[in-house]
Amino acid sequence: MNDITLPKAVENFIAANNAHDATALAAVFGAGATVRDDGRTWAGGAEIRAWIQSHLIDPKVVITPTSFAGDRLVASGDGDFPGGPLSFAFVFGIEDDHVTELAIDLV
Repeated sequence: MNDITLPKAVENFIAANNAHDATALAAVFGAGATVRDDGRTWAGGAEIRAWIQSHLIDPKVVITPTSFAGDRLVASGDGDFPGGPLSFAFVFGIEDDHVTELAIDLV
């Protein structure tokens, strides 16, 4: 991925997202995980699966990493949404190779 070294959980998140595989993407998240995106927070498996479908799978989002430092991935996101591609910052909380927290903001 552009010679950027990523934690396994982040690699899995990007690969499942870019394959548009909702099941694999949901499996990246640990029990009790939360996602903050678009000014809202999704918590737990059912809410995160709904977020995955509406925010990543349906618009066919493709994430292209540009940098990673600490817990923050900066990436280009493109898909079936207005204004793309856009730059996003994904801040990950990771435990045992699973995403426990994810916050997404425009850069």
